[in-house]
Amino acid sequence: MTTRPNRLNRGDTLVLATHNKGKIAEFAALLGGYGIHVRSAGDLSLPEPEETADSFAGNAAIKAVAAAKAANLPALADDSGFCVSALGGAPGIFSARWAGPDKDYPDAMRRIHEQIGDSPDRGAWFISVLCLAWPDGQTETFEGRIDGHVVWPPHGTNGHGYDPIFAPGDGARTFADMTDTQKNAISHRGLAFALFRDACLPQDAA
Repeated sequence: MTTRPNRLNRGDTLVLATHNKGKIAEFAALLGGYGIHVRSAGDLSLPEPEETADSFAGNAAIKAVAAAKAANLPALADDSGFCVSALGGAPGIFSARWAGPDKDYPDAMRRIHEQIGDSPDRGAWFISVLCLAWPDGQTETFEGRIDGHVVWPPHGTNGHGYDPIFAPGDGARTFADMTDTQKNAISHRGLAFALFRDACLPQDAA
């Protein structure tokens, strides 16, 4: 059996296996200049599969494989989460679920703040795992992580999700204080994307 090459070519169509508008915007910016036609799962009216794995990599694979098979096109999925040291790594793979069906991230951030309480441990990190899947089920996986700390109150008007309460490293600026370019240069998703880019994207970007 011939193994499909894992590199995309200019002119190929890639499905982003997400309905999250914030993630779609980030990936559209990251993929610019590679000659790849990008469609989202929402554009194609693809259903969202149930994320039943117990890891970021497992859930990314579920989403990518489902989209690739449904669309008969290569698909890229991200599973990412916000992990807080004082909460034992929660919300972790349940980060989206903490925000509920209405995606109420301000409420989720308040819950994190309340549960941390007076703990001196403010450590936190974001993890992103990207999975590229082909219609035949072949997959490639790439992981990025950025460490930092929880800040309160939330601040910044950019980004999405938990960005307003996460400051990378020892700094005071949150992800939501940064431009897309600044965030993508250091973020968990940017780091995972760099690995994906080097392995799977055309090397003659515009």
